[in-house]
Amino acid sequence: MKRFLLLVFLTSTTVSLHGQGQRQVHVKSVRQPPFSVVEATIPEMQAAMKQRRVTSRDLVVQYLIRIALYNRRLNGVITVNPRALQEAEARDRERAQGKVRGPLHGIPIALKDNIQTTNMPTTGGALAFDAFVPPYEATLAKNLRDAGAVIIAKTTMTELANWVAGGPTPMPGGYNSLVGFSMNPYDPRRDPRDSTFDGRPALGTGGSSSGVGTAANFWAANVGTETSGSILSPANQNMLAAIKPTVGRISRYGIIPITADQDTAGPLAKTVTDAAILFGALESPAPDRNDPATQKCVPPPGRDYTRFLKPDGLKGARIGIPRAFYYDAVIPPGEKEARGGLHADQKSVMAESISILKQLGAVIVDPADIPSVISKDPQNNLLEWNTCSGLENAKGKDESCSIVLKYGMKRDFNKWLASLGTAAPVKTLTELRNFNLAHTAAGTLKFGQSQLDISDEMDLDADRARYEADRAKDLDLAGAKGIDATLKEYNLDALLFPGATGAAIAAKPGYPTVIVPFGLVANTPDVPFPDGFNAKPAPFGVSFTSTACSEPRLLGLAYAFERATKRRVPPPSTP
Repeated sequence: MKRFLLLVFLTSTTVSLHGQGQRQVHVKSVRQPPFSVVEATIPEMQAAMKQRRVTSRDLVVQYLIRIALYNRRLNGVITVNPRALQEAEARDRERAQGKVRGPLHGIPIALKDNIQTTNMPTTGGALAFDAFVPPYEATLAKNLRDAGAVIIAKTTMTELANWVAGGPTPMPGGYNSLVGFSMNPYDPRRDPRDSTFDGRPALGTGGSSSGVGTAANFWAANVGTETSGSILSPANQNMLAAIKPTVGRISRYGIIPITADQDTAGPLAKTVTDAAILFGALESPAPDRNDPATQKCVPPPGRDYTRFLKPDGLKGARIGIPRAFYYDAVIPPGEKEARGGLHADQKSVMAESISILKQLGAVIVDPADIPSVISKDPQNNLLEWNTCSGLENAKGKDESCSIVLKYGMKRDFNKWLASLGTAAPVKTLTELRNFNLAHTAAGTLKFGQSQLDISDEMDLDADRARYEADRAKDLDLAGAKGIDATLKEYNLDALLFPGATGAAIAAKPGYPTVIVPFGLVANTPDVPFPDGFNAKPAPFGVSFTSTACSEPRLLGLAYAFERATKRRVPPPSTP
């Protein structure tokens, strides 16, 4: 329920009517109720500003109040823009003069704190970058300002996009050494299990991007980044719509990297329409000379993705169901234990979603298994080719996994540090690791830094041939023999993945996905919660994935599904 009471004020007006005499008629006019940002969409905010029911400044004030009331419980914010009110007032003055820049004019948006801004710090959640204000702004931040958005805050994130600590003590999603754990508004209690009693939430917040603030109505929408799951997972966990774009759709210039091979920014919002509006503003009108990958896809006229949002978008669409591993557990070649699959609640949610897709006119191809997932040859089976992670995949132990991320982190992180010039708090990945070792008392190494260690041991020259071979295998198994092969074999428009389970396979070739909120499922971890702790249900979405530059088609499918279902439920912890 909304926090604010909606009051209707009635006024009386006396009107004189002439005819067989005069009589007084009391005409009651209804004043519009106060506008509330709670669960308000971007089009609703624009309509309210156009009708002069609310100003951009009013929106910012309401959001700041909510941050003040609820952030201590949820920890979804690292920094609030101290000039947010002044920026909103400037947008209001432009509106009063008849200048409206577009559908984001005056709308408060938050950025993940690895996206550079020159009027707020950009920390990546790392103590080494505490209070660091970079010397230049990210291209997407400039695009948002040009579109009239008010960048209200920086969101909590997993430290350095969760490439700090893998095994043996992996960093949980939503943690960083600057502000600790973020909490999920759908169950903001801490995990009570002895083995994980370190402050983490009982219900995870998802990948390294944060959807917490958007779900809790701290702002209209937010921008996250993904290397492998960090847009889709938080969207799934916080019941949000999101777009993980084709790598290159949105410029990565001015974003703290893991690897340019897979990194991308993208929008998280409460509706597909809101996500589409934000997506169009994030994309540059022309390729960014600072990011060559932006030449890959051509934006639609005016970067208007809302033109693809049609109620009948699913009619005749061919949707494939990749049953093996993603729905049903499978035994990979050479192994004895089954992997993957869904639990009962998740299966029920997906069965219902498939039934609805059929009712909306989609042609369901079931199964549409992915060739590289069901291959009997271990050398050509995607499930036998993981990303090297943690100390167990240090040099000498990484023969059967891809070094793309750990190699790319050293290459691209050092390149990013060099772009900061003398302003950089540390100059190399080695210096960052040494800083962390020297400041353990301040909390730098709560979970260690095994990911940074295995990245820094890479020799960019000597290991280049191995990197190139692994990158080629990633593209082959996930792309050519993976998503592309499945789409071609069954003549599909898209694959339907449960929740964020398709994030990893789509991430390797840099393919897009649109996720839609849909259901609630039981939160049943492998290690059960203690007796007496009643875990709240976890959000669960459905994802539409296809090949490069297919965002327009995916948005049409996702919008038609969302419009027919409307399953998003606001979190109970922030009224």
